[in-house]
Amino acid sequence: MSEAANFIELCTVGDVSQDLPFRAQLEGTDLAVFQVGDAYYVTQDLCTHGPGSLCEGYVDGEEIECPFHQGKFSIITGKPTAPPCTEALKIWNVVVKDDKILIDPASGHVAAA
Repeated sequence: MSEAANFIELCTVGDVSQDLPFRAQLEGTDLAVFQVGDAYYVTQDLCTHGPGSLCEGYVDGEEIECPFHQGKFSIITGKPTAPPCTEALKIWNVVVKDDKILIDPASGHVAAA
């Protein structure tokens, strides 16, 4: 897969489970790596509403609940799904190759509302 040349490894699939996100770092920024079904997703770890770490939150299907004020986000889109959160999370494009979870650092973006 030639597109993987721009990707960097964050962790392995064994580091992540359906109910427990994995905290990784990209250039000094904490990221949250999630597994939903057979797919993997990467968002910023810091909640957009307060100082909560999403890796310490509660995974409920395709949503992550922040432990700080119990706001929720879609793991897949990064969009807020429950107050008090109103700003979307930054998300990255993910590729899984040889059981390694890779992201393109330049792909980080916030989904449109």
